[in-house]
Amino acid sequence: MNKYIKMMTAGVILTGMLGLAACSSGGGEASPSPSAAVLPSVPPSADASSAPATSATSPAASDVAPTGSPSGSATPSAAQLTELLELAKQGKAPGIPFAAHTDLIDDVKKAWGEPDKEESAGKGIYATYNAKHAVIGFNKGSLIFDVRSSAAELQQLTLEQIQATLGKPDDIKTSGNDSIYIYKAGAQYQLKFVIPKSAGKVDHISVFSEQDSINNMAG
Repeated sequence: MNKYIKMMTAGVILTGMLGLAACSSGGGEASPSPSAAVLPSVPPSADASSAPATSATSPAASDVAPTGSPSGSATPSAAQLTELLELAKQGKAPGIPFAAHTDLIDDVKKAWGEPDKEESAGKGIYATYNAKHAVIGFNKGSLIFDVRSSAAELQQLTLEQIQATLGKPDDIKTSGNDSIYIYKAGAQYQLKFVIPKSAGKVDHISVFSEQDSINNMAG
C-alpha cells in the first residue's frame, strides 16, 4: 500500500515538473516579437535622405530668377533727352538758369559777371562763359534768343540715342563740318543738337527762339 502511494506521489511530482517545463518553454516563444520593432527604423532613414536633396535644389532655382529683371529698365540717355526737351519748352538748357525769349543778357552779367568773350555772329551777339560751359546769344535789345550748352554729359550723346528717344528731327541743316538736328520744342522754341561729322557725338545743344533772333533795335 505504501509502495503504491509512493508511486502515485512520484507521478504527481513528475507531472508538475513537466508542466513547469512547458510553461517556461511557452514564455520563450514571445521573445521574438520585440525584434519586429526594429523594422520601422528603415523607412524613416529613406525619408530623411530624400528631403534635404529637394530643399537644396530650391535655392538654385531662386538664384536664376533675377537674371532677367533689369532688362526692362530705361537707359540714362533716354531720361536725359526727355528732360532736355522739357527744359527746351521753357527756353532753357540744363545747368543754365536763364531762358531765351524772357531773360536779358543783363540778368546773366549780374549773376555771372562779364563773359570771357563777346562777339557778333549771325543774327546777334554771343557771350561765352567757359566755366559754365555756356554761350548766350542775344539781340540788340539785350533779349536772349539762344541758350547753348556744351556740358560734358551732353557730349556723350549720339544721333542714334537722340532719334531713339525723340524720333526723327523736324529739320536737318549743315554748317561747315557740323550737322544740326532740329526738334520743335513747343510753339516758341527749337532744340538743336550740333554734331560734328568727324566726332559722331554732340558738341553742344542750342535752345533757340527764332522770333527773337531779329535785331529789334538795329539801326
